[in-house]
Amino acid sequence: MAKGFVALLALVVASFATAQDNWPSRPVKVIVPSSPGGGTDLYARLLGQALSESLKQQFVVDNRPGASGNIGAEAAAKAAPDGYTVLVSANPALTVNPHLYKNLPYDTERDLVPVARGVIAPQVVVIHPGVGARSIKELVEIGKREPGKLAFGSAGTGSPTFLGIRLLEEITGAKFTHVPYKGVGAGYKDLLGGQLAFMYPDAATAVPYVRSGKLIALAVNEKTPLLPGVPTFAELGWPAVDKVFTSFSVAVPTGTPATIIRKLSTEIAKAMKSPALADKLEPQGLVPVFDTPEQAARSLKQERDGWADFIRRNGLTAGD
Repeated sequence: MAKGFVALLALVVASFATAQDNWPSRPVKVIVPSSPGGGTDLYARLLGQALSESLKQQFVVDNRPGASGNIGAEAAAKAAPDGYTVLVSANPALTVNPHLYKNLPYDTERDLVPVARGVIAPQVVVIHPGVGARSIKELVEIGKREPGKLAFGSAGTGSPTFLGIRLLEEITGAKFTHVPYKGVGAGYKDLLGGQLAFMYPDAATAVPYVRSGKLIALAVNEKTPLLPGVPTFAELGWPAVDKVFTSFSVAVPTGTPATIIRKLSTEIAKAMKSPALADKLEPQGLVPVFDTPEQAARSLKQERDGWADFIRRNGLTAGD
């Protein structure tokens, strides 16, 4: 009896090891906690295509927008830890939301394991031409002279699209009205229609509208060849705002086998170093970050700790 049990256990272990070695043997779901059309979705689709080609298996994007990324992050956190669910998220769902939401249905440190910080994406303040401001300082002056008159859209309270403007308000004394959306992509319709005055989206998604004259770029958080003549906040005298940036990270449910995490990490780094993907990232202004899962975890913890004081100081909550 004992020998039979040992033999069965050995067979199960061997089968499990073989399954890990053969990963992925079926399509992998890539959960994106934002709407189609935003920077996270753009990066996830580019990465998914590259991984599909290198691993000979489909990586299928599943958009789960809402609650500043919490809906998608929760879905990933509660998925089976078998390597067939991957989260590609803007970092605030992993670093900011734990401080904004008192009763998150998931714990970012306990329920998700970082695999890689994928890319950093420059952001730009873009304004509707009808507003009249032609520089960020003119925009700030309106916000100081007529507090709350101008409305800006964001991907939610925890997103860099909100936090960057909130920090600008804190530094300058300007005041704007915040209108949250499920994703920046959803806010563009109102911005282009003039219902919003401005937004602070990823540069890649804004460039087509800037080049067509539908929106005006006022300031970026770091220099980008996409918008070569647009000044940074540091150049304008507000360097702290430049520290609010968008980055997209890859994570998997806790319990995912270490061998799969390592393989996925290695494949992500390999994909982003390949000319095929690099040629697609560069025109979008996306800057690859090459790190190990351990480095990604440390970086996310630093971000999480860094936002805690800012959120407490400003009394921010999920409803702001």
